Amino acid sequence: MNVDGLEISGTIEPGWEPVATAFAANFANATELGASACITHHGRPVVDIWAGDRAPDGTPWVEDTIVNVYSTTKTMTATCALMCIDRGLLDPRATVATYWPEFAANDKENVTVAHCMSHQAGVPGWDPAIDAATLYDWDRCVAILAAMEPWFEPGTASAYHLVSQGYLLGELIRRVDGRSLGTFFREEVAEPLGADFHIGFGPEHDHRCGELVPPDMSSLAGSMGAVAPDSVAARAFASCSIDATEPRTREWRAAEIGAAGEFGNARSVGRVHSALACGGTVDGVTLMSPETVESILEVQTDRTDLVMMTPLRHGLGFGLGTDAMPMPNERCFYWGGWGGSIAVVDLENELTATYVMNHMEADLLGDLRGGQVVLSAYGALMSGAGA
Repeated sequence: MNVDGLEISGTIEPGWEPVATAFAANFANATELGASACITHHGRPVVDIWAGDRAPDGTPWVEDTIVNVYSTTKTMTATCALMCIDRGLLDPRATVATYWPEFAANDKENVTVAHCMSHQAGVPGWDPAIDAATLYDWDRCVAILAAMEPWFEPGTASAYHLVSQGYLLGELIRRVDGRSLGTFFREEVAEPLGADFHIGFGPEHDHRCGELVPPDMSSLAGSMGAVAPDSVAARAFASCSIDATEPRTREWRAAEIGAAGEFGNARSVGRVHSALACGGTVDGVTLMSPETVESILEVQTDRTDLVMMTPLRHGLGFGLGTDAMPMPNERCFYWGGWGGSIAVVDLENELTATYVMNHMEADLLGDLRGGQVVLSAYGALMSGAGA
């Protein structure tokens, strides 16, 4: 289909056409290279579209293109942790040391599972700092986190655990289930749902991976220059330096970097989230009970985040709406990824809205591209789509 001069592939059910218009605008404004968008309603995909190029060389973005979605990965890791909670393997109120005794070292004995799920654990980065190659060594990463002193009293502050959160939750899952994060996700989530999302994968998928265009981070570097070098924010960003070229490597793709490193597209992210939007079950596949899904909405922290330096409200594993990051209603939760991917889950309307792209923008709190797609979905809904 051609929408405002853009050739868009995929499907759009009647009434949801405004999503395609918002999607096309991202390309018309010359801010996009390749992208996909998906809207699910009552568990069904009502919009599943893609367009543009998956690489700067002009290779087209096609139906099964997948790209690194950075922190949108956190929603998948949180889903796995919630499933462990639902099965009684984890208690969000219990200490991490209950399941991972070594983690109690250096005044971390009171860190809870919920602290890890809401960025309050006190270890938003690594000390000593690590490089990207160390991220490929799971045991090394979790050993450093277990041995660290917290950078603030756990539970007293929110400090976005940029990459470390995936290792914290992934190790908890491994301790109580026996499987690695990637294996648990594949066997318990992706395969049952038929979701083309991967937390660590082999070379068989390399041929369809999109190439990210790294953002211009000069503006962020300038703002960080005004931050005290011993601040939590400065230490977190310096603790593991990555530049967005790492996803091109086989090592990154094989690693289970559960907070930042995994690959999918809007369709696969939306497929997983559609189960949450429908109370934990979609198409006969149950990930968790409705009660566990509801627990996501329980506010864990609501304050200015020490790393992101903006007010954030966290539920159990997901972000909740704030004045700075408004949601359509109080029964929504969300998260997004560095560069611009975003995923919104709406329990009230059993709706999900997802945007995944490969041209990265520098804003760590997301940008208007995905936001406009989400808003267009709600515009369509309010106009009677899906009725």
